[in-house]
Amino acid sequence: MLQTRVADGVHRAEDADTNWYLVQDGDRLTVVDAGVPASWESFRVLLGVLGRRLRDVEAVVLTHAHFDHVGFAELLRRATGVPVYVHRADETLAFAPMSYAHERSRLWYLPRPPAMPIVARLLRARAFFPPPLAEVQLYDDGDTLPVPGSPQVVATPGHTDGHCALHLAERGVLLAGDAVVTLDPYTGRRGPRLVARAATADSARALASLDRLAATGAGTVLMGHGEPWTDGAGALAREAAAAGAA
Repeated sequence: MLQTRVADGVHRAEDADTNWYLVQDGDRLTVVDAGVPASWESFRVLLGVLGRRLRDVEAVVLTHAHFDHVGFAELLRRATGVPVYVHRADETLAFAPMSYAHERSRLWYLPRPPAMPIVARLLRARAFFPPPLAEVQLYDDGDTLPVPGSPQVVATPGHTDGHCALHLAERGVLLAGDAVVTLDPYTGRRGPRLVARAATADSARALASLDRLAATGAGTVLMGHGEPWTDGAGALAREAAAAGAA
């Protein structure tokens, strides 16, 4: 699914229940997260819809380095030479995106019927076989990245050690990655919540990070999984805190 202008200068794509985004600044573009390997085809289509070319893409920024968010990043880096940015605490994970820490076995969630269609879609999209990154540029909390859109880095650890959200302050938009989601791909549950413990390194830290999302005051929040949220980061954080992590 492609959704142009889901927020001010931000375009959304969803493949296998996983979102990735293009941030547009004039003719210049930043990819935020890179979906699953099959998202490469969606990426080319979205560029065409926007009337843009590969040369207009100047960077990939990862909110974190889980397998379902690095999908076409290395392919794009090799094809064009664009830098791929990731928080320094996720650098090792970027080189081995299936080796992520988690609090509960993934097998515990497999028998759950609502999640099985999501797993099937991830399999079809080759999500579990992402090309690892061969080279990355590192960022830190508080950085303003030198890429189109000038996103401000907001550290939100817990889902991974280096998880960060990206704040487009002048646009009132927060790209939250998986710090909070409106669809948990491990349970199929919808509504604001933390991702299940099968893919969360430290749920207590993830819960605490919700306060940092709320503090941005962003009106629109875009997640790694699930529908956009337009009722403010504060309300989103409160509902996610109440739901917690499965």
